[in-house]
Amino acid sequence: MADHYEVLGVSREATPDEIKKAYRRLARELHPDVNPGEDASERFKLVTHAYDVLSDPEQRQRYDLGGDGGGFGGAGFGGFGDIFETFFGGGGGQRAGRPRSRRERGQDALVRVTLDLKDVVFGIHRDIEVDTAVLCETCEGSCCQPGTREATCDICHGSGQIQRTVRSLLGNVVTSQPCNACQGYGTTIPYPCATCQGQGRVRARRTVSLDIPAGVETGLRLQLPGSGEVGPAGGPNGDLYLEITVTPDDVFSRDADDLLATLEVSMPDAILGTATTITSLDGDVDLEVRPGIQSGDVLTIKGRGITPLRGGTRGDLRVAVQVVTPTRLDAKERALIEDFAKKTKAPGPQLSQFHQGMFAKLRDRFRG
Repeated sequence: MADHYEVLGVSREATPDEIKKAYRRLARELHPDVNPGEDASERFKLVTHAYDVLSDPEQRQRYDLGGDGGGFGGAGFGGFGDIFETFFGGGGGQRAGRPRSRRERGQDALVRVTLDLKDVVFGIHRDIEVDTAVLCETCEGSCCQPGTREATCDICHGSGQIQRTVRSLLGNVVTSQPCNACQGYGTTIPYPCATCQGQGRVRARRTVSLDIPAGVETGLRLQLPGSGEVGPAGGPNGDLYLEITVTPDDVFSRDADDLLATLEVSMPDAILGTATTITSLDGDVDLEVRPGIQSGDVLTIKGRGITPLRGGTRGDLRVAVQVVTPTRLDAKERALIEDFAKKTKAPGPQLSQFHQGMFAKLRDRFRG
């Protein structure tokens, strides 16, 4: 007996979709109505039998383990209804005697939310307006005018499909197709709801309450299951996705869960040291500037950064110092600086050994 995989021209690892596509291609080529030759008829039988076996998970497993995977027995070609459902369509996988359901899952929705950096520190609650599909209040998803109901289709008698007999060299073959009168639902709606035109849902704006967690960042998508559009005929809601954008702050930037900023310090304060109060994103913070501080030094304030997205210890606020050299001096100020320079006898500018640490501090200051 020929190998079923070879007959269909697929590998033993082929997926169900690959097997189905291979069968449909060969069936169109070899079907007796298209190719009446005797060789084509024999090949069509082999192709049909191979598909019968490999499209059924249990038969395929037995065949892979060395069994015969079923034969031509029974009705003569085993499962011809499924074969022609695949060949002719069949309403997207709808089986004979099983009508389609009007209730379907709603589509997912995407909403873009813009936040300030301050909102990211602790998280924020937002109420947003969403234009979406909601359940029709008039018919409550039944699609029918109140006081009426669906009626069984007179054409297919509720099965959702119409059967017809096709004559071929193989004999009479019964095929099934979706009923055109009811579109495969098995029922019709004699009196559709006037509010939703028989859809079971309407377009409307609704308010969605959001609790956006701390630690989100630009490009992150949050999923809210069941908050998307309601499905046709009152089917289950899809999901709502939030795409986050965080606007740049004028003072602070972000490095993971840390906040970065630059503190400008005058030359006298850098020399003598000073105490100051800075305003962080969640309140004032007292800060000590030690005497002799240098440009590029970083002052770290623990726990004043961003709360991590999945919880944990807050990041830090890192403040890089920039000593500001005065550019305009009056005569008296210049004289004082000159007198100071003479007394300190500071050496002139000169090269020294490369210090990676100083450049790392400068790099950290401008990161984010």
